[in-house]
Amino acid sequence: MEEITKANVKISKNDWDAFEASWDFKKQPLVSYSTNKISTAFEMWSKECAEHFNQLKTNEEELNRIFIDIYGLQDELTPEVEDKDVTVRKADLQRDIKNLISYAVGCMFGRYSLDEDGLAYAGGEWDNSKYDTFIPDEDNCIPITDEEYFSDDIVGRFVEFVKAVYGADTLEENLDFIANALGNKGDTSREVIRNYFLKDFYADHLKVYQKRPIYWLFDSGKQNGFKALIYMHRYDADTVGRVRTDYLHRAQKYVETAMQSAKYTIDNASSASEKSKATKAVTKYTKQLAEMKIYDEAIAHIANKRIEIDLDDGVKVNYEKFQGVEVAQEGKKTLKVDLLAKIK
Repeated sequence: MEEITKANVKISKNDWDAFEASWDFKKQPLVSYSTNKISTAFEMWSKECAEHFNQLKTNEEELNRIFIDIYGLQDELTPEVEDKDVTVRKADLQRDIKNLISYAVGCMFGRYSLDEDGLAYAGGEWDNSKYDTFIPDEDNCIPITDEEYFSDDIVGRFVEFVKAVYGADTLEENLDFIANALGNKGDTSREVIRNYFLKDFYADHLKVYQKRPIYWLFDSGKQNGFKALIYMHRYDADTVGRVRTDYLHRAQKYVETAMQSAKYTIDNASSASEKSKATKAVTKYTKQLAEMKIYDEAIAHIANKRIEIDLDDGVKVNYEKFQGVEVAQEGKKTLKVDLLAKIK
């Protein structure tokens, strides 16, 4: 009985440690197998999970039999355990792909390394020697855009991560597999992945970290004018300034250029559909620029303050330092702007 109990503890602990929330998390399971295809890695992970699930169920039923015999409860209880009561998790394609993406973001920021197990950086002194296979982002800012206009945006970085882990030869097949698992809208796998980062990634991150995010999302608002992630543990007093000048301002210039191009198309379109598409684009860009203008005023105010954070204060206290920034509007009521996405 003691051996069975110890086996159950080990199975349950291994299951818990396969997910980021565990202090003893080492590496995302789909990265751990020697294969160049994510589909194959998932099959291997599924088989491993099923074996653990069935073994734990068998063990629990054996323990039930032992206790039923000890206490003479054969007429009142049965040893069978329903699947829903088994406490380890079976493989789940969408969940596990999302966990892979979360791990990839961790590697982008240097929280994790493909060359080391467990946490590579969670504050303290940075050590470049921990990263060889995949190099983390240099300036701790990764933009999330609805169109591709940064070479180092989150989709570009994610594609590089997939290539680093599984190789260049199977890149497109792996991206297709990821996109199909996510099920988001998009005409190509990269568009599907982009839409996931744009619309769903941060909500999933908040669930994993129970509304105490370690990656912070700078977010200009509903028009998706500007979004960028930073890693809380790499924050310094100049981070907000870098986000503003190196990314927000560049994004504004891109949108301005894209709007001029769309206006030119309207004036010179050869078909009604082409003109209609360009007109919709101009409307979108106009709204984005208005949103970004207000956001720029708010972020400038905080950037000039060069706010410090103390990791010992926790996420909630530090997060609030970047919310509710007052922006005066000529002839209108003063706006309160949140620099970071709200924690819902």
